[in-house]
Amino acid sequence: MKEITVSQLKEMMDRKEDFQLIDVREELEFEISNLNGELIPLGQIIDHVDRISKEKKVIIHCGSGIRSAVAIQELEKRFGFTNLYNLKGGIKAYKAEIDPSLPG
Repeated sequence: MKEITVSQLKEMMDRKEDFQLIDVREELEFEISNLNGELIPLGQIIDHVDRISKEKKVIIHCGSGIRSAVAIQELEKRFGFTNLYNLKGGIKAYKAEIDPSLPG
């Protein structure tokens, strides 16, 4: 599985690169703290596969990287995605390494 670090994500955001950021946590978690990605909870991701780009880089994240890894494995296996990247350490790593002011 391809991964991206929180530092790489921050650089991509700063350069305003064209990528899709998907958060697979639950709505309550998203409301507390998020990275301005698109919320598609893990339990609904298969039903919303049409919202996921096959053309550009797609970074999928959760709290720590576990649920996002499950989502990526399922999407690659069932739908043949080749452009998915797991955010290593998830939003917890982003908070610890990039932005300690994030709530949660």
